[in-house]
Amino acid sequence: MMFHKNTESLIGMNSSFKGEIDSKWTLRVDGIIEGNIAVDWVVIGEKAQINGNISARGVVVGGKVEGNIKAKEIVEIKDKGQVLGEISTPLLSIAEGAIFDGRSIILPKNETRIWYPQKSLN
Repeated sequence: MMFHKNTESLIGMNSSFKGEIDSKWTLRVDGIIEGNIAVDWVVIGEKAQINGNISARGVVVGGKVEGNIKAKEIVEIKDKGQVLGEISTPLLSIAEGAIFDGRSIILPKNETRIWYPQKSLN
């Protein structure tokens, strides 16, 4: 991981959550979330699954994300991570073995454009 933060919120293994999450803190996900996430940082564990869009300063993907990701600083996809959707960030790191099926938009640092991705409901 490229950052060290204290986790303020946790969706644990064998837990699921449906709805919107909006927080100014770090979120650790080891379970399943169906809904959009807007947090400071989000860390997605290897067994976790997110079905929704993510907006954060930084995102680390160890599990599966089906949705779009907008990060102000970095998106890091670990070797077992999967992202199916669009990523918009100034810094994108994809480990060998990771899966990324979508489009990436690499923004200049300090990009001020506001962008809220819309998830298609197929």
